[in-house]
Amino acid sequence: MQILDGLLVSRATKEELKIKVAQLVTEGKKVPHLAAILVGNNGASETYVGAKVKACEEIGFKSTLIRLEAEISEFKLLSIIEDLNNDLDIDGILVQLPLPKHISDEKVINTIHPSKDVDGFHPVNVGKMVQGLDTFIPATPYGIMLMLEHYKIDTKGKHAVVIGRSNIVGRPMSILLSQAANPGNCTVTITHSHTHNLEELCRNADIIVAALGKPEFVKANMVKDGAIVIDVGITRVADSSKKSGFALKGDVDFKEVAPKCSFITPVPGGVGPMTIAALMKNTYKACLDKN
Repeated sequence: MQILDGLLVSRATKEELKIKVAQLVTEGKKVPHLAAILVGNNGASETYVGAKVKACEEIGFKSTLIRLEAEISEFKLLSIIEDLNNDLDIDGILVQLPLPKHISDEKVINTIHPSKDVDGFHPVNVGKMVQGLDTFIPATPYGIMLMLEHYKIDTKGKHAVVIGRSNIVGRPMSILLSQAANPGNCTVTITHSHTHNLEELCRNADIIVAALGKPEFVKANMVKDGAIVIDVGITRVADSSKKSGFALKGDVDFKEVAPKCSFITPVPGGVGPMTIAALMKNTYKACLDKN
């Protein structure tokens, strides 16, 4: 069993970008600039945005963090996004989700210009991804593909089961794994809450991508020997033994499942850091596309 170390691969990815940004500076060219919008004071969102801003600093990107009150109107938020669309110095825009209930995620995503949509959520970019065209790929699935590539994992002809059908992870993951590329060329089954034979499907899978948001859902009896298991979930679970009062759990019961796997991602330290690394690669691409 080998751990797929997202921290290690993320550091390597950021180092590569750091060298490229230094070269841009040497040539007197523009460096990438990411604008992040944080609405309200959700603790998890604060952590995620903070990590993204820190990654920008480490690589040499410019970053702008815009903090907004939870009560901000949808109209005002959309107006701020339009201003960023029109700001020539801003290369990438991300709005941290989830948003307050009175604001439509769909409207926000659709308002970000596709050329600055470094989260890869805009319908234009999703459509390009489906067609295999050059575009921004959603950061979490992109990060997973970068990890598989880094570890030179051969996915050709393998049966992949994706648990979860969200537009952020499950659906794009199924498309990327089935694409004619390496990693890719998988036969993919996408499953969800209405899938009747989920355990049986998982037991027959060469690759399992768990992205359903239920702590330790995937047990050892659902995984065959030698499987590759990618755990996308991260949930705070109360734990009085921890100083913080909670523990971070993935969608996979790591202690049970890990001994059966050829490769497995830990939580934390697996997919999470790769999501940020992929976002940085998208931001770098957004800048280069303008030059």
